[in-house]
Amino acid sequence: MKKTGVRQMIFGILGSLACGVSVMGCYPLVPAYFTALYLEQVNGVVLLAFMYIGMTLFMPLTAAVKYGVTLIVMIGAVKLIEWANEGCPAFLAGVMAGLTTLILSFCGSLLEWKNQPDGAAVFLEAVFIFGAVILLNRGIHFLMEWTPVQRKTEELPERGNGERLKNYAESFQGLSQIFLNMSAGKEKYAADELGRVQNELTGKVCASCDSCALCWERDCTPLYGILSSMITSIWQVGEPGAENEAELKKYCAKSRDMVEEAVRVFERVSLNHAWYNRLLENRQVIAEQLDAMAYIMQDCAREERVLDTQERRAISEIRYRAKERGISIEEIHLIETLDGRLKLSAALKSRMGGCISLKSFVTAAGHALGRQMRAAADTKTFISKEPVNYVFYEDTVYRNVQGIARVKKDGAKISGDNFSFLELERGEFLLGLSDGMGSGSMACKESEMVLDLVERFLEAGFSVETAIRMMNSAMVMKGADDLYSTVDLCKINLYTGMAKLYKIGAAATFIKRGAEVECITSQSLPVGAQVQMDISVQETKLTGGDFVVMVTDGVLEYLHVKKPEDTMQEIIESIQTNNPGILAKKIMERVMLFTGGKAKDDMTVLAACIWEK
Repeated sequence: MKKTGVRQMIFGILGSLACGVSVMGCYPLVPAYFTALYLEQVNGVVLLAFMYIGMTLFMPLTAAVKYGVTLIVMIGAVKLIEWANEGCPAFLAGVMAGLTTLILSFCGSLLEWKNQPDGAAVFLEAVFIFGAVILLNRGIHFLMEWTPVQRKTEELPERGNGERLKNYAESFQGLSQIFLNMSAGKEKYAADELGRVQNELTGKVCASCDSCALCWERDCTPLYGILSSMITSIWQVGEPGAENEAELKKYCAKSRDMVEEAVRVFERVSLNHAWYNRLLENRQVIAEQLDAMAYIMQDCAREERVLDTQERRAISEIRYRAKERGISIEEIHLIETLDGRLKLSAALKSRMGGCISLKSFVTAAGHALGRQMRAAADTKTFISKEPVNYVFYEDTVYRNVQGIARVKKDGAKISGDNFSFLELERGEFLLGLSDGMGSGSMACKESEMVLDLVERFLEAGFSVETAIRMMNSAMVMKGADDLYSTVDLCKINLYTGMAKLYKIGAAATFIKRGAEVECITSQSLPVGAQVQMDISVQETKLTGGDFVVMVTDGVLEYLHVKKPEDTMQEIIESIQTNNPGILAKKIMERVMLFTGGKAKDDMTVLAACIWEK
């Protein structure tokens, strides 16, 4: 942080006054105060000038010489330590200041300078200087970093923005409900529509017939019932029954034309219904997407809480510890996330221009906050002379390890199964497995697209449920060749160990807890099969050493047993290992024994384990 000239002037004047404080013939505040202040990168020349003025005014000549030399030595010592270590810790500077003063006092006694303190006073002075450097440096650092609490003028606009986003979200939800009401389905053929079909038939065929008046003007004509029966037959089975045609032929001279025209009319009506149903589906898709937009706005309206004012002491402590490690903090903010955990945002650079490991700052911040911290993913591992913005999160309780085993279908060049391991910044880990319909490149592209969409939505901050619905909407709109994919997701909270399983047309998932294995199944259609999809969500608690095993349909279907889930449970129970990669491979080896070494479908086994850090 840039030091103001007024503060430097005040500290310089205080340094001059400190030269007048004498205890047992010693002036311990002089080296202690100077060293503590010099560590804060105050202008050394200005500070030294003020100290020399004070020594000239308040000290005898011999003491002024001794402490004047001590200050020059400390400048060199601090510079040397910073050059070698990228930073100078206060305790090390205190040791150097105490030893330098002790040695110079000892040399003064050997030279028999006048007014020299006795040996006990010299030793106590060195001890006092050591402790005073540490305490004064902390106090001066806090004063240098202290700024008056100012009310942010941006608070009201930010709060207004949050309210506006909530209002927008409510509007989008209302619009979504309108689209859902518009897309409410109706019967395939209503009674009035069947009546219109009958009128259209008689209008086209009977209007040009000379016998029309004879057939329809009689009150007792049976044609009404015959046509109604024939239309009902076409509606139900797609063609008129033989008895309907025979009955119609008795009373209608153009019975053949009537039947052919009825089939053509129903073909057109069926096509219209197909397009209308497609329109309804598109409306439902739009409603789903509007709901997702409303969720985004509601999520944005829930702002994270900035703790800069409440945690000023902690922030000052972070700056102090970073300074001792040679790290300069240009800007820092402490934030409480929506789930109540800490996030730290800081612009860091090296004070001396060298490269410093980012772990050094993570350790310093963790000690200052009293919590373990971790850097965001894909962050630079070294701090350089150019300021860079870094983000740090409260560290998780658990870490995860994954393993995979895959076998392609015999004769296939590529597997139709795809998997995903995704660690989110909010301390959650996602396992994903998708089985594309069929095998080969087309199935691979479909399952890859599904997982890619889910990953993108989750990284953007969507919930898993919203991500699945958005992805399903995209797949329904795509609708190419009726290719569908199963989705099997497991989201693990690495803070609490809670796991949520989302299964859409997927095979069973197995949880291995020591010697026990739990089987989790569901019955639902794959993604893209319908607009209103059924998401099966199940929750379970994991502890250190528990495994999650996910498999595709090809693994269970070709075990050739009545209850493949029970057999898979027995296979997993019989394997003893702490390595998820070995577990996945051994499961695949056992499965291949059941299939005789043949792979009639793509097979994938995904295993993951969590361990306490």
